Amino acid sequence: MKISACTFIRNAVRFDYPIVESINSILPIIDEYVVLVGKSEDNTLELIQSIKSEKIRIIESDWDENLNSNGEILANETNKALTHISKDTDWIFYLQGDEVVHEKNHEEILRSCKENLSNQNVEGLLFNFIHFYGDYDHYGDSRKWYRNEIRIIRNNAKIKSYKDAQGFRIDNRKLNVKKVDADIYHYGWVKEPTIQLERLKNSQNYWQNDQWELSNQDSLEFEYDQMPYLVKFEGSHPRVMDKRIKAKGWVFEYNSKHTKVSFRRRLLQFIEKLIGWRIGEYKNYRII
Repeated sequence: MKISACTFIRNAVRFDYPIVESINSILPIIDEYVVLVGKSEDNTLELIQSIKSEKIRIIESDWDENLNSNGEILANETNKALTHISKDTDWIFYLQGDEVVHEKNHEEILRSCKENLSNQNVEGLLFNFIHFYGDYDHYGDSRKWYRNEIRIIRNNAKIKSYKDAQGFRIDNRKLNVKKVDADIYHYGWVKEPTIQLERLKNSQNYWQNDQWELSNQDSLEFEYDQMPYLVKFEGSHPRVMDKRIKAKGWVFEYNSKHTKVSFRRRLLQFIEKLIGWRIGEYKNYRII
C-alpha cells in the first residue's frame, strides 16, 4: 500500500502558516509528499526546502489571479498538486497549510487505509475537525465550524477538489466515504492579531466567505472576542506544534458576554447540544 500526500502553499511566512508542522505531522506515515509552492512575497520556497526529507517533491506554481471569487483558486491549486501524485499511489492524504495531524492518530489512519484498500466503493476517508480559535486553548463548538471533512482520497483522476477546496467530488457527485477515528487540528484562526487581520484582508481577493469577519474590524488588529461558543481545549496538541505553541506572544481572554448571538442561533445550538442533531448541516460527502 502506497500513501502519497499533497498540499499547496503561498506566503507562509508572511501569514504565519504552520506549514512545516503540517507537513512533518504526517511524514512518518506517507511515502511521498507533493508540495505545490506558489510564487510568494517572502521566503516560503526556502522554508519548504529546509525540511530535510527525501519524501518531499516541491513543485513551483503560478496562481491564476483571474480565479478571484469563492475560493476557487484554492481548488485549482489543489487539483494541480493532485496531477503530480505518483501513478502507483493507492491513497492521497491532503492537508492544507494550517492543518496538522496528531501522532496519536497515525496508527488508526494506517489501519483504516489498509482496511478499506480493496473496497473500491470507498472513495475517501472522513476526519473529525478541531477548529482552534484565538489561541491554542480554545476551539469552536458551533454551527460556524464544519465538524467533518474528507482528507484522504483514493488515487482516482476523476476525483477533483470542490469549490473552495474544503472537500472533493467526482463530476459534482459527493464521494462515498468511511469515517476514520482521527482528528485534523485546524490552526488557521490562531495567529498574532495583526497578522490575522492582514491574512483576512488578503483573503478577500480569493475567498469572499471571510468578508463577514471584517465587518467590524476597524482597528489594526483582528478582534478575536467576537466569536461565540468557544470551548476550553483539554487535550494535547501534536508534538510538532510544541515550539510554535511555546513561542505564542499574544494573550487571548475569552469572554462569552462580549458576543452577540441571535435567538435563532441560540435555539439551533440548544437543539444540537440536547439531541446531537445539527439541523441543516452541510455534508460534502456520503458516509457508507
